[in-house]
Amino acid sequence: MLHLHLHIFIAFFRSSLLGYGGGPSTIPLVHKEVVERYKWLSDQEFADVLALGNTLPGPIATKMAGYIGFRLAGIGGMINAIVATVVPTVLALILLLELVNTYIDPDKIRGMTASVSPVIGVMLLTLAYSYYKQDQSKRGTLPSLLILAANLIALELLGVHPAILILLILGYVLISQQGTSRREAAKKGEQA
Repeated sequence: MLHLHLHIFIAFFRSSLLGYGGGPSTIPLVHKEVVERYKWLSDQEFADVLALGNTLPGPIATKMAGYIGFRLAGIGGMINAIVATVVPTVLALILLLELVNTYIDPDKIRGMTASVSPVIGVMLLTLAYSYYKQDQSKRGTLPSLLILAANLIALELLGVHPAILILLILGYVLISQQGTSRREAAKKGEQA
């Protein structure tokens, strides 16, 4: 169990340490650690955690860390993951505030911040594209593009809050899964 706690701490500490730009910038890094490196969650489970975390108030990084840590190792894992997520941010904030107060040059700071934004955008776009490819392999190209277009229209043109869309999509997925389960049960009943 100690080994698992160490890996939880390392995974979330590394994600938080390298995730400059706030919660959204850490999402692809957490995905890399949790899904690809340690294989604690599948892509679908991670997408569900991300969707649920986006609907709740507060920083996404700590919500995801808390849930994943709890799922892996209970209360201790949750505390471990949250501490690992928060500590690099607190230390970086203290260090950066000291540096800014000592060597303040607003133009350079604005330039540094502006140069990081495109990187975060590409990371999020890459993650979104991987989810699109997964959906495309399940549903096909046309339904996936229609879902993508409907979401873009709802978000950008109609101004629907992302949490409402996420809840609608989760509801649709749950209803679809129940229908699939009922059909499978009916087939098993017919075969028996």
